[in-house]
Amino acid sequence: MPVQIIKPGTRIDFIGKWKIAVALSLVMIVAGAVGVATRGFRLGIDFAGGTEVLVRFHEGVQVDEEVIRTVLGGLDIENPSVIRYGEVADREFLIKFKGERRIEGVELQGDGAVDVRNDRILALDAALSGEIGPHDRQRVEFVGPKVGAELREDGMKAMAIAGLLILLYVGFRFSTRFAPGAVVALIHDVLITASIWVLFGLEFDLRVLAALLAIIGYSLNDTIIVYDRIRENMELRTKHDLVDVLNRSINQTLSRTLLTSITTMAAVLCLLILGGEVVRPFALAMAIGVMVGTYSSVYIAGPTLLWLETRFGETTGPATPAKKQKATA
Repeated sequence: MPVQIIKPGTRIDFIGKWKIAVALSLVMIVAGAVGVATRGFRLGIDFAGGTEVLVRFHEGVQVDEEVIRTVLGGLDIENPSVIRYGEVADREFLIKFKGERRIEGVELQGDGAVDVRNDRILALDAALSGEIGPHDRQRVEFVGPKVGAELREDGMKAMAIAGLLILLYVGFRFSTRFAPGAVVALIHDVLITASIWVLFGLEFDLRVLAALLAIIGYSLNDTIIVYDRIRENMELRTKHDLVDVLNRSINQTLSRTLLTSITTMAAVLCLLILGGEVVRPFALAMAIGVMVGTYSSVYIAGPTLLWLETRFGETTGPATPAKKQKATA
């Protein structure tokens, strides 16, 4: 017997509440836009440019994230990020900060030697060794502003291409009247997730971009399940019963929708709680996206289809005898 958390025959009027749902979504999106205009968008090193340094302290050195942040506070490094790698016994830390490698306004020595005061990496090494203990620098990565701008542009292109391909796929898989609703729902999910990210002042980097692309795929799967049932039910009823068809279809797929969301959320929460700082931004964005994607499949995709059918759909006459016979069967 299949697992059902929603009893068969449930008749919840989802479409009747679409105006309230759309108003809430618009409020959230506008709040995010106001947050970007007033506080700006916190871009990570991947997009804004900066430096990443992975260091490993020698055995016996007592160190944690707060101690490293205290040391960085005296090096003219603004808003550094310190992330522990692996277990406590590994004593590995990823240090991330924005800005150029060399300190601005200070020239190199005349003989071409690198003055430790002029190079943030060398200054960082000296400060960590002197104030905490001996360590090894595992790797250093620099991302310039130009590279960050290119990554931002590529990320926007990836999302635009994904939306276009989804529009074509849904138009081919169902019909052109279904496709806009699916794309509107996907854009809605991305905007709501980004708005929440901005309102909480979280940093946007490649991990969050990857999560947004994953959210698009997840939400599309959920929306197609609902659309497939809507298409089946539309073959049995007239256009004048469209509101009932949409409500009936959403209720019939509600159990599957919730089960899919719950199992996905369980995996995401495991990443969020146990995955550590490295994957936490991805997991947090996914957790928000799963909830928003479930919401949009119910309250955004269906009402968008209703709006399009009401204004641009062809008039559908009474059901044919074949359809009536199929309905009674």
